[in-house]
Amino acid sequence: MKIGREWIAVLDFGSQYTRLITRRIREQKVYSEIIPFNISPAALQRRRPAGIILSGGPASVFAQNAPACSAGLFQLGIPILGICYGMQLTAKLLGGAVKPGQAREYGQARLALRPERAALFKGLPRKIKIWMSHGDQVAKMPPGFRCLAATPACAVAAMADPARKIYGLQFHPEVVHTPQGGDILHEFLFSVCGCKGKWAMARFVKESIKSVRKRLGKAHVICGLSGGVDSSVVALLLHRAVGRQLHCIFVDNGLLRAGEVEQVEKMFRRHFGLDLHVVRAAPLFLKDLAGITDPETKRKLIGKRFVQVFSAEARRFGRAKYLAQGTLYPDVIESSPPNGGPAATIKSHHNVGGLPPDLKFNLIEPLRELFKDEARAVGRELGLPPEIVNRQPFPGPGLAVRIIGEVTAARVAILQKADRIIQEEISAHKSAPELWQAFAILLPVKTVGVMGDGRTYENVCVLRAVTSRDGMTADWARLSPALLARISGRITNEVKGINRVVYDISSKPPATIEWE
Repeated sequence: MKIGREWIAVLDFGSQYTRLITRRIREQKVYSEIIPFNISPAALQRRRPAGIILSGGPASVFAQNAPACSAGLFQLGIPILGICYGMQLTAKLLGGAVKPGQAREYGQARLALRPERAALFKGLPRKIKIWMSHGDQVAKMPPGFRCLAATPACAVAAMADPARKIYGLQFHPEVVHTPQGGDILHEFLFSVCGCKGKWAMARFVKESIKSVRKRLGKAHVICGLSGGVDSSVVALLLHRAVGRQLHCIFVDNGLLRAGEVEQVEKMFRRHFGLDLHVVRAAPLFLKDLAGITDPETKRKLIGKRFVQVFSAEARRFGRAKYLAQGTLYPDVIESSPPNGGPAATIKSHHNVGGLPPDLKFNLIEPLRELFKDEARAVGRELGLPPEIVNRQPFPGPGLAVRIIGEVTAARVAILQKADRIIQEEISAHKSAPELWQAFAILLPVKTVGVMGDGRTYENVCVLRAVTSRDGMTADWARLSPALLARISGRITNEVKGINRVVYDISSKPPATIEWE
């Protein structure tokens, strides 16, 4: 997508906060992108960023093979902000000196600003709270730099060469533990870099539709529609761009939530008018899972069967040359470090992966520049209703990994009923907190119960509800006793096969959100 001059290049030196820097910049309506730390000055200059941010990182500038950008970046005349490791590297490359700190500074600290304020600290009080995470520190600033702030343990906690628009912060403005961090980044973006704040989803939608039309021409495209946020947004965006050239495939694997197939059909086929093809393959998936209890084996069998079913349906569209996926920016980052950067690979990402070689599609990923909240914003721009845009994350293998033990049609039906009650009650409860996820898990455990005058011996259902900002960490939700009692009462009364409901009060870490 064309973003003009207004974008910020975030050079990745392996910090756990690099992605957060990018998010914080985009929140101020300025596009930002993580790029490799070793990009050449000429290559970066061709892309004409409005500013450059050097991220933090786990290495020491003294370490052998420590990541370093080209000193030539500082000669481009583009404003630069070094954060933590990025500040130390700036000092080293420009003739200053870095030394190991006498004491590692980690956590909350008090920053004292010098009377002579630089642009970054405009309007801030003399002392502010910041978040530190470093061992090394700048011992001698490069020529032309002056100290802007200090902490009791760090004499040079911020520095600047205003004439060249080069700044350094030893602390992390991107984290919530630096309350004025957003103000500091705002000043860098708008006062130093001259940004205008034009990054908006309405503009993204307009330019993406134009870009997709140009790329596809008269070619046809297939989209694997799951009903989740990402694939739904992609499908509707492509439909706006190329209309009947889009063919959506929805695989009903029998492991979806109650009423989900009908909801997808009603929404996308009847309301939006998409060319939607539903493949009802539940018997195949359930046959594969018969007798299987290991969660990884379940995932592999479901993935293998999905590829087979999807591929068979895709072959019906011989004229289709493109395959659309709902890949997001975090997927791109996590799959591998950005162009060889030093960050660790978190996971290998795929949406519709492992397709047979005879299905030679060109891949199109309209959302690969966006974070999850931005994808939701695009959905709202396109007119997707709240029940789709705000949908909670749902595992790819579906309810198979929320049924601990063997997956059968009967156990799926029990879990679907229990899960529907949870969704209904939480949605209707006015005092319920905003949740990241809330769902039911069926255990391979039976307990004794009493219903009426009779003894029962039936299944245990777990209620899992968590709050989170991004799913990386999560805390169990403090649901009211009244809400918990109503959910438990409805499940044990209305779902035949469950006589006991328990509430999971584990946070992530040490637990994960899903059980398998």
